[in-house]
Amino acid sequence: MPKEDRFLLKKKYNEQSSTDLVINDLFSVFGEEFCFCQNTLTGFPVIWINKILVLEVVKFLFNLSKPYIMLYDLHGIDERVRSHREYLPKADFSVFYHLISIERNSDIMIKVPLLEHDLIVPTLTNLFPNANWYERETWDMFGIVFDKHPNLTRIIMPSTWKGHPLRKNYSARATEYEPFFLNEQKEDLEMEGLKFKPELWGMERKNDDVEFMFLNLGPNHPSAHGAFRIVLQLDGENIVDCVPDIGYHHRGAEKMAERQSWHSYIPYTDRIEYLGGCINELPYVLAVEKLANISVPEKAEVIRVMMSELFRINSHLLYISTFIQDVGCMTPVFFAFTDRQKIYDLVEAITGARMHPAWFRIGGVANDLPKGWNVLLKDFLDWMPKRLKYYTTTALKNSILINRSKGIAQYNKKEALQWGVTGAGLRATGLDFDVRKWRPYSGYQNYIFEVPTGSGTSDCYSRVMIKVEEIYQSLIILRQCLNNMPKGRFKSEDSLTTPPPKERVLQNIETMITHFLQVSWGPVIPENESFQMIEATKGINSYYLISDGGTMSYRTRIRTPSFPHLQQIPSVIRGSLISDLIVYLGSIDFVMSDVDR
Repeated sequence: MPKEDRFLLKKKYNEQSSTDLVINDLFSVFGEEFCFCQNTLTGFPVIWINKILVLEVVKFLFNLSKPYIMLYDLHGIDERVRSHREYLPKADFSVFYHLISIERNSDIMIKVPLLEHDLIVPTLTNLFPNANWYERETWDMFGIVFDKHPNLTRIIMPSTWKGHPLRKNYSARATEYEPFFLNEQKEDLEMEGLKFKPELWGMERKNDDVEFMFLNLGPNHPSAHGAFRIVLQLDGENIVDCVPDIGYHHRGAEKMAERQSWHSYIPYTDRIEYLGGCINELPYVLAVEKLANISVPEKAEVIRVMMSELFRINSHLLYISTFIQDVGCMTPVFFAFTDRQKIYDLVEAITGARMHPAWFRIGGVANDLPKGWNVLLKDFLDWMPKRLKYYTTTALKNSILINRSKGIAQYNKKEALQWGVTGAGLRATGLDFDVRKWRPYSGYQNYIFEVPTGSGTSDCYSRVMIKVEEIYQSLIILRQCLNNMPKGRFKSEDSLTTPPPKERVLQNIETMITHFLQVSWGPVIPENESFQMIEATKGINSYYLISDGGTMSYRTRIRTPSFPHLQQIPSVIRGSLISDLIVYLGSIDFVMSDVDR
């Protein structure tokens, strides 16, 4: 980058908040020739550095008085066919590190440029334990090597897989490959690849006193909550160690984003965490709106909040009831499905669909609220509180359930931040980090509600009780939506998101051409990068988007909460019983589509 442009970017950050002091320190300590700022729409500094400085820069940020203590995300980008890279360093690939400072309530992203013949960067696993899975996934998807990683193996793709799917020269469509076949020889090879070899994971088969047993839990097991496998190293019923094994549910959502228009990708977002419905659409459409500089009408914001909170309650009800079932009580599950049916009836009345409405749009929502929506919502708000009280008094206050879950699978705030835990698992440690309060989006700053927190240690019981309290708070937000629904438009009139009126299309050739292109190709979004995180049902969900000035995303990175939550399992459950693991898995609140994407 030219020196004058680097100076202007540095000056821009100097005029901002306390994060700018950190940027100034980075420039002064490591030198402007080794690091500079990229101008983006992410809302936080994006700093490119030479790869020889990765460890030093991250340690510098980690050891500040108000440290960047959480490695929120880490992944890669194939830069080779990106057209708009003005002022950026030469790179065939890049790795980005997204760090969060809780005390500053601020983020910073570190980017490292890499050339194709030298795709090696140092591992961060000695500093951030949760870097383990993120680095494995980045190697799996891009072929970027993390030097001194403890076990750099496939994590999403099978161990026998050839190639790295998120590279740009890796085809996105099945029709571009030979037809799939599975003969006996290939099946034997695949089955051999699934065998668990303890030595590869640093595990001993026996010691002086005991010969360990290795037990497969899943990937087909009701208590695994999806296509999830966890291999247990056992001494009797005691868990010595374990290895979570994911990737059985992978569908390539990030790859799909590279061949879908900005609009047509919305239905895919519903299915990232398939219980969250509309709430999964929100970070995506907000990130696209940042790229396109689209303002959303107030009514659309309130409708989005209302739909998001309905799906939050829906997801929490399933979590609470299945947790109770995992501990040994059946009845609440049947009651919960009755309650969830009332939510789906309301969702269907508004959107026409149930689980996956794909109803949010860039610039607003698909349609206005139908007549009678308020009656259905009021009935639900009158119904739900007494049902929550029923769950609490009949099951969650039961002494057997309390004894079975209290004190099980404990971790503190420091450990939660180390592993990238968000949502109820983090708030149960006493930290009230809720994106709706700390970093309001979609008008959440206009709502009165509380953030439930625990007493300092997160255990199975405190996590489920946090979710119960969160439902009460969602009901409070919904009551405000019901009583304060604005009038006006439900969608922006921006040309990138809404076709022009029919009379203009019929009378003006330029307008007709614009309409045709917008509908057939989709909108052309200006080149830039944006980011949006939200408080999803299971923790923080976010989209990091790169536009190259086209009708499709150049790179879509989806950071989901369930991925780090499963990575944390071994550190929490070692030394516990197998039965404790079942309760722990039930308390995490995850779905495998959220993990594998």
